[in-house]
Amino acid sequence: MNTMSGDTSVRSRFPLVGLLILASATFLSVTIEMIPTGLMPEMSRDLGVTEAQIGLLLTVFAFTVVITVIPLTILTRSWGRRTIIIVALSGLALSTLLSAWAPSYELLVVARFVGGLVHGLFWSVVSAYAGYLVPRADVGRAVSLIVSGGTLAFVLGVPMGTALGQWLGWRAAFTVIALAAGAGAVLVRFFVPAVKRSAPPTARQRRQQEALLRTGETPIVRPSVWRDETTLATLFICGATALVMIGHYSYYSYIVPYLLDVTGISSELLPVMLFVFGIAGAVGLVLLGTIFSSRVSLALRWALLGAFVGVALMATFSNVQGLAIAAFVLWGVAFGMLPPSLQTTMIRTSSEQIRDTASAAYTLSFNTGIGGGALVGALFLGSLGLQALPWVNAVVLAIVLVATLVGVRVFSRRQAVLSALPPRQ
Repeated sequence: MNTMSGDTSVRSRFPLVGLLILASATFLSVTIEMIPTGLMPEMSRDLGVTEAQIGLLLTVFAFTVVITVIPLTILTRSWGRRTIIIVALSGLALSTLLSAWAPSYELLVVARFVGGLVHGLFWSVVSAYAGYLVPRADVGRAVSLIVSGGTLAFVLGVPMGTALGQWLGWRAAFTVIALAAGAGAVLVRFFVPAVKRSAPPTARQRRQQEALLRTGETPIVRPSVWRDETTLATLFICGATALVMIGHYSYYSYIVPYLLDVTGISSELLPVMLFVFGIAGAVGLVLLGTIFSSRVSLALRWALLGAFVGVALMATFSNVQGLAIAAFVLWGVAFGMLPPSLQTTMIRTSSEQIRDTASAAYTLSFNTGIGGGALVGALFLGSLGLQALPWVNAVVLAIVLVATLVGVRVFSRRQAVLSALPPRQ
């Protein structure tokens, strides 16, 4: 089997230290992406721009990921997986340091663009890394551990970065985060096991295979992404991910005005509510990594159903504050399970030959959903008001739940048929 030179495979025991370091890396990457939201007033005053322009820094970051993640993944497919993570973390550190000392808004936009480039590359590799580090049965637990860093970034990273920025200034906060990302790259180099993976054939190997075909000999054929038997199912999962994120962010992007104006939560209680939602998401991650670690498909169905019930109850009983809060917590627990269960399903479904490309497609779908969800929410907000937003999310969740139930049966039957066929020569 073709492997990346210099890589070794470590599968004999659960690599907890390496996975915790990767979880810390995801914590830092999401904190870097989202930190301007907590420091908008300070940044806008210092740079002499509006808060809306500071908000556009998030848009620049996210859409850079969407546009560049697939091409960059293809360009770096011959690199070692650990090398990509180290380069990406180093790039995030550099981007954040440049952001910290950018003398103008225009240069800050350029720095955020650089961060978006490596952020997409980082996420196209980091979750799939678990599939190389652990046996198939442990993939769910490993992925949950890695992506838990992203959830903790919303719960702790952004609030801590905001507090640091208010104390020392936003530039100092960015500098500290940049140094932490640089330290993370060093830790990955020395404490995260390198992995081996199937490498795509080079142009020379393809020519050799074609020559063998002409001479009547049997070549070793490695299918392209579009000929791989798992591509269709993988694209289905990525499409479901995009829909789930569109539904979620069409509502959650406007959860603050909804809680204040529709549910009647006081402004003093609002930070507590958002913190509780984050903790509920962490509980969902724990459930996925323990009870559902070997039953990810079941976890996905329950997560979709739980999120649907939660947002539907919030929409129906928005004037009953106690029930609305309970439904809010249920939604948080269910959503905490959704991204990692979708990601784990994608990793388990895709073959090793397309796993990195599949992870890039997942990252693209996820970020498209974030940006698209906020836009969809804005459209419905302007036409139907805040009360319509949870119903938009609920409808999307119902569609994905039904599609997933049908899709699992269809692809299971297709796989059974393919398994019964003789191997390709």
